[in-house]
Amino acid sequence: MTDFRTLIPLLGYGDAPEALKHVQTVESREAVTGPWPAWVDPALREAYERRGVERPWLHQIQAADLAWQGQHVILATGTASGKSLAYLMPSLSRVLESEATPFAGTVLYLAPTKALAADQLSSLNELKLPGLRAETYDGDTDPQERRWIREHANFLLTNPDMLHYGILGNHAQWARFFRDLQFVIIDEAHSYKGVFGSHIANLMRRLNRVCRRFGSAPVFIGASATSAEPEVSFGKLVGQQATAVTTDFSPHGEVTVALWEPPLTDFADENGAPRRRSVVAETSDLLANLVTSHVRTISFIKSRRGTEAIASLTQKHLEEVDPALGQRVAAYRSGYLPEERRELERRLRNGELLGIASTSALELGIDIAGLDAVLVSGWPGTRASFFQQIGRAGRAGQDALAVLVASDDPLDTYLVNHPEAIFDRSVEATVFDPSNPYVLGPHLCAAAEELPLKLEEVEDFGPTAAALLDRLVEQGYLRRRPSGWFWVHPQSAAGMVNIRADGGGPVNIVDTETGALLGTMDSPQTHFQAHNGAIYTHQGQTFVVDELNETDHCVFVTRANPNFYTQARDITKIDVIDVQRHEDWGPVTAQWGDVVVTTKVVSFQRKALISNEILGEEPLELPPRDLHTKAVWFTIPETSLAAAGISIDEVPGALHAAEHAMIGLLPLVASSDRWDIGGVSTALHIDTEAPTIFVYDGHPGGAGFVERGYERAFEWITATRDAVSACECESGCPSCVQSPKCGNKNNPLSKAGAIALLTALLKNFPQHPRRF
Repeated sequence: MTDFRTLIPLLGYGDAPEALKHVQTVESREAVTGPWPAWVDPALREAYERRGVERPWLHQIQAADLAWQGQHVILATGTASGKSLAYLMPSLSRVLESEATPFAGTVLYLAPTKALAADQLSSLNELKLPGLRAETYDGDTDPQERRWIREHANFLLTNPDMLHYGILGNHAQWARFFRDLQFVIIDEAHSYKGVFGSHIANLMRRLNRVCRRFGSAPVFIGASATSAEPEVSFGKLVGQQATAVTTDFSPHGEVTVALWEPPLTDFADENGAPRRRSVVAETSDLLANLVTSHVRTISFIKSRRGTEAIASLTQKHLEEVDPALGQRVAAYRSGYLPEERRELERRLRNGELLGIASTSALELGIDIAGLDAVLVSGWPGTRASFFQQIGRAGRAGQDALAVLVASDDPLDTYLVNHPEAIFDRSVEATVFDPSNPYVLGPHLCAAAEELPLKLEEVEDFGPTAAALLDRLVEQGYLRRRPSGWFWVHPQSAAGMVNIRADGGGPVNIVDTETGALLGTMDSPQTHFQAHNGAIYTHQGQTFVVDELNETDHCVFVTRANPNFYTQARDITKIDVIDVQRHEDWGPVTAQWGDVVVTTKVVSFQRKALISNEILGEEPLELPPRDLHTKAVWFTIPETSLAAAGISIDEVPGALHAAEHAMIGLLPLVASSDRWDIGGVSTALHIDTEAPTIFVYDGHPGGAGFVERGYERAFEWITATRDAVSACECESGCPSCVQSPKCGNKNNPLSKAGAIALLTALLKNFPQHPRRF
C-alpha cells in the first residue's frame, strides 16, 4: 500500500499542510477475466489480441452476452473499466457477420459530446477490421461526405443533437440504416440527467418509433459511471426494460484521495464575514506545484470561467519558475471551436501538455491514459461524477493522487469535514423527468412531424402525453384525425426543441474588433454571464461584454485584461400555482408542486480574482423573466419559531439563512448542481399565509431535483443543519449560510436562527419524532 506521505508533499505544502482535512486510500483492485464468448467474430478477437487483450474482464463478458441475447443492458462500472469493449463485442460482431452474409447490420453510437465520438472513431479505426465502415456524423462533417455516410456507413457515431436535427427528421434518407439497425449504444449514460436527460428520454422514444417504421427493433446498450438503480434510470431513458451489470472486475491502481479546504483569508465580505481563499487560486497553486514536479495532472472545475482562470494563473506561476513550463498548461471546455478541441486532445495524449484545466467535457470517456493526479476544484455535484473524475488518474495501472479542493460553499464544507458522506454512501440515482410539459410538448410535435402519431403510440410518451396532445391541437400545432395526430404548423417542429438549453439560445459570442465567433452561450445564462460589463474568458484571453443584443442573439465583446471577475445579482418572487404533494409534520407542512418564479437581474459586482474582495457594484436595466417550474416548500408557524427560540426580529434572517444552506446541500441527495436550483424565503408569503422557505428547480417545467429533495427531506435537512453547525465562522459566511447569487446581498442572515429553525423542522418530522 502506498504511504500517502510520499504523495502529499508533491502539492507543495509539506507533509502535513493545515488545509489537508482528510486522506483516504482507494485500494488497488486486481483483474478478473474470462474467455472470449464463442460468438465473438474471430477478426474482432484477433484485433484485440494484437492490442494485448488476451481475455476480457468478467463484467465486459457479462454485459456483452446479455446484449447478444437481445436484452437491453446498462454497464455501470468505474472509470477505465473497459466499457467500450463490452458494447463493441456484440455490435461489431454483428456488423462483421453481416458483411459475410446477405444479412446487413448497422450500429448507432450516441455520445453526449462530439469529442467523445471522435475519440471512439479513432479507436475503431485502429482495429483495422475488414468490412467496418465507421464514420462520425455531426455538425463538423463535410456536407459532401454525408450522402456516402447515409448510404454506406455501418457504424455511425453521432450525438443527440444531430440525431434530433439531422437524422430523425430526415429518416427517409436513412431508410437503409434504420432498416438494418441492430444496436443503439448510449455512452456516458449517467450524463443524461435533469432537463437534458428529459430531452434525451423523449428523443429515444422518437427513435424507437422510427425504427418500428422501418421494421427494426434495436438492442440498447448503455455505458455509465456507477449510479444507484442504473437499470431503472436507463430503462426510463430508453423506454425499455433493461438489465444492469454493476460489479467492476477491471484492475486499477491505488488512489490517494486528499480532502483539502483553502484557509480563511484576512478579507471580509460586505457583511463582515470572513472569506476563504478562492478555489481558483488554490487549485492554480496546486496545479503549478504538480506540473513543476512533472506530475501529469488534470484539474476539473464546473464553470467555463473557472477553467480559463485556473489555466491562466497556473501559466503565470510556472513562467516565474521556467518559461517553457507555462506553455505546457492549457484550458479545455465546451464552447471551443472543433479544431481547438481536437488540438488540445492531441497535445494531452502525446504528453506535450503536463497540466490541463477542464470542465466536465474531459470527465467523459475520452481515452487519455497516463495521468498521475487529478484536482477536483469544488464538489462536482454528485459522488458518481466525483469518482468518475478522480478515476481519470491511474488509468494506466499506476498509483495516483486525487485532491478535492473545497470551494467556499456549504456542501463542500460539509463534505471535507464529513468524509463518510463521500466514501461510505452509495452513489446517487440519475434524476430526470420525461413528462415535463416544456420538454415533452415540443418532442410530441417533432414526433408527429416525423411520422403521424398513432393512438397506440401515445402511451410510449407517458401518462401526461394525451392531455398535452389535446392542448397542442388547441394551439394549432397538431390536427387530430381518426388515425392519429398530424403536424400542420408552417414552422419546423424540430426547431421547437432545444436539447441543450432551457428557454432559448444559443447566443453567439462575437469579438467586436475582429468579428470572429469566439463561442456560444445558452440564452438563459446571458442575463447573469453576458450582461453589459460582464467579464468573458476564452482560451486564456479575457474580454469585457460591450453589448448584449437579445434580438439578434449576439453578445459583442472586446479584449481586456482585468484583475477581477463579475457576478450578477438578482431579485426573485414566487407564486404558487398548484400543490401536487403535501405532508403535515405536526405544525409544519411540506409541499411540492407548480410555481412561477419571476427573476430580474438588477446589478453586478466586480470581485478580485485571488481574494474574492468586492471591488465595486453597478446597476443593470434588464427585463424580468418568468420561470414556470416545480418547487418544494416548507411552512413553519410563528408559534413553532417562537418555541424554537427565534424572536420575531430574527425570523427573516433565520429563514433566509436556512434557505441558502438548503440550496447548498440539496446536491447531497439529488444529482443536481447548486446553480440548477434557486430559492426564496419570506416571513409571510401571500399564498401560504405563513413563514415559508421555497426551493425550486431552475428549469422550465422542473427537472426532478426538488421532488427528490421532498422525498429525501429528513436526510437533506439533517445534513443542512449539521453543515451550518459545523462551520467555524461566528455569524455566517459563504461556507455555510451565504449565497454567491443572493439578490439581497446576503442580508439579513441569522446563522444561529437557521440552526434553531432546521432543528425544529427535524423534531417535527413524522418518521423521527423528537429525535433531535
